[in-house]
Formats: sequence, C-alpha cells, structure tokens
Amino acid sequence: MSSVLGMPRLNGVGIGFDLDHTLLIDNHLERLAFLRLLELVVDHGGRLRGTYEQEVRHIDAMLTAQRSAAYTIEDAVLRFAREREVDAPEAFIEHFKTIAVQLVDAVVVPLPRAKQVLRELRRHGASVAILSNGWNPLQERKARRLGFDGPVLASAEIGAQKPDPRAFAALLKALDLPVSRCWYVGDDPRIDVAGALAAGLRAIWLDAEGHPYPEGAPPPTRTIRSLDDLVEAVTRVSTPGG
Repeated sequence: MSSVLGMPRLNGVGIGFDLDHTLLIDNHLERLAFLRLLELVVDHGGRLRGTYEQEVRHIDAMLTAQRSAAYTIEDAVLRFAREREVDAPEAFIEHFKTIAVQLVDAVVVPLPRAKQVLRELRRHGASVAILSNGWNPLQERKARRLGFDGPVLASAEIGAQKPDPRAFAALLKALDLPVSRCWYVGDDPRIDVAGALAAGLRAIWLDAEGHPYPEGAPPPTRTIRSLDDLVEAVTRVSTPGG
C-alpha cells in the first residue's frame, strides 16, 4: 500500500512518533533562537565571545550537550547569558523560550505528507502520540504546525530522554494500549529504534535518505522510505498472518 487511501481500520493499534527529522524539519530553529538571543544580550550590554562563526560553533556545541542530557535548556540559556556577562542573566530564559516558539511557524517545515498521514491514522482508529527529546511548549508548537492536536510528550517534562525506557513508558501511558500493540517511528537507529525495542514496542526506522544501518544497532521491526509506507508496514505485522 503506497498511500493512506483505502486504509484499513486500525483500532487497537498505537503509534508513537519522533518529531524532528521524522515528521518535520526545524531548520536549526534553536540555533537561530540563540543567535536572536545573542543580539538581545549585546543590546543589553553583554559582550561577544568571538566572531560570528565562533559564536555559531559555540551554540551548536552547547545544544549538542543539552540534547545529550548534560543540562536543561534553561541551564543552557543561563550559561549562555552568564558567559557574555550581561546583567540579570536569569531574565533571558523566558526571552529565549518566547523567541524559539515564535520562530516555529516561519522556520519549521513538515515533511511531505506528514500532516495527511497523521490525520488519516487517527481517522482510521489508531491511537497516536508524539514523543520527542526536547522541551515544551516548543515541541507542542511544532506539533501544532503539523495540525496534530493529540498528546505531545517532551523529555524535559518526562524527566528522561530517549532511549531511556522511562520516556517510552510515558508514551505507552499516553497511547493507553498494551505494549504488544504499539509502534514507534523515528529516524535515529540508536535512540529511536533501539530505545523503542528495549521498551518492548515494535520499531519502524524512517530512512528517507537511504543511509546504511549502523553496525551493532538492533534491527528495526520494519524500515520505511517515506511516511506513505507506514500503514502497510504496521498492518503487515499487526493483522493476523502478518
């Protein structure tokens, strides 16, 4: 089945989704938000730490550490402001969050047919939720950009990042179905696929760019090349004889 048209009923099937690079591209939104924040910091008497290119490299390194759970986004912003010796650095946390959320509509681009697939899955009875490493309300705003109004779980609120089983336990609670009936769809073999499998879910690897699967990573239950292939992948296993 190459399209969601003619989709079978999916009652009793739960599908969780990663967000960035699975349903949408955010075009380095948080990097851009930090650069906007840098402008604000300098306007309030802060200092630059180097050239523009050096600032970008510093921001990217900081975001990489934050996404690996080294510290929270709030801690990242506070570090950023303090390093630039601006007065009242704590005030810039909310400035950053406001900037980031306001950038979503202009910067975030849904992947082809992501909105339609999400809509059709729910219309045909599937229980659908999003589980993302990140913070709310940013991840919620990204999901709304997709037209999705279901559960959006962000690691900052859960207190655990994928591939931690606690993150997937929160997803299962939101889907409210037995783990044997639940799937997770993501683009990262070591975080999305391995994490979902370790938590007992079936895992779908979205490989839209034809990358080789990393050695040593547990193989996914199914591999798809586009979101339009999702329904066939799920129903092939979820239905009797699949």
